[in-house]
Amino acid sequence: MTAPTNELLAKVDVLSDLEPLVDELMVAHEAKRILWYPSELLAPAPDTDPDVYIKQLRERSQGISTPARVALALNLLTEEGLPHFHRLLAVYLGNESFWHKWTNLWTAEEDRHGAVLHDYMHDSRILDNPVLERMQFEYLKAGFAPAWDRDPYRVFVYTSLQERATQVSHANTGKLASVTEPLIGEVLSNVAKEEARHYTFYRAIFKAVIERDPNRAMVSAAEIMPSIEMPGVAMPHFRDMADVVRRAGIYGPRDYLKIVEELIRFWALEAVTGLDEIGRKAQERIMAVPARLLRVADMMETRSRAKTFSFDVAFAREFAME
Repeated sequence: MTAPTNELLAKVDVLSDLEPLVDELMVAHEAKRILWYPSELLAPAPDTDPDVYIKQLRERSQGISTPARVALALNLLTEEGLPHFHRLLAVYLGNESFWHKWTNLWTAEEDRHGAVLHDYMHDSRILDNPVLERMQFEYLKAGFAPAWDRDPYRVFVYTSLQERATQVSHANTGKLASVTEPLIGEVLSNVAKEEARHYTFYRAIFKAVIERDPNRAMVSAAEIMPSIEMPGVAMPHFRDMADVVRRAGIYGPRDYLKIVEELIRFWALEAVTGLDEIGRKAQERIMAVPARLLRVADMMETRSRAKTFSFDVAFAREFAME
């Protein structure tokens, strides 16, 4: 194992200094949170025959469009990749500091997201569950080892961006799927609200990092913000599934552009002063990111052509999208 560099040790020290803030943010997080469990969200109304409930659920869910089903599969598998994120956080924060309390709380909360979606898919049968389970196995076996996992600052930039992106994806998938099936809309609304609270935590932490170590923080942000790969990138058929999600208006380059602009404003990156030459160059790169993302979004939309898709997890039904 490579010995930690002085720079890495300095960053870990900054995170250790933030333990009182972690405590404060956790108290605020838990005070606002309404804790739910999958069995509660998916439970039939009192005095409802369970067999009748499942029959009605399956009848309603038949109206969920195939693109929405693909989005649900992508969202589910992404959520079930959580153990990789726990590892990325825990490797720096360890079990001796207050940080491990947040890491474990976050993991416990996130674990329910995959569980409730998995239970819903099992009950509704809107996906081919054996195929879904094989995809999950292959995805977890492939692992997730991004280059930025060796930099704790970049981890927190990434989690800020990713939690917000996941929130948007869940919320928009819920709106699309709930046109005919309100229960999945309620489920995804609860998941999205929790992702929003996680986003609030992570962006607050990185804001504090910027205040304490602006040069290194700016360099780390400049490495991550131009583009991020979602943790599901290793799953089978990810690129085509992500293309469906983009075409369905659930999540795409313009959504990511809005998230980047939102974080640039929240972190006040343009206004950070006292930077050295490396820090200033990183700041310049960050401020150029929105224009670049806009060009990417325009290019993708200009070059996009109608396409036919088919996924085994959605019963291999062919469907065309503009």
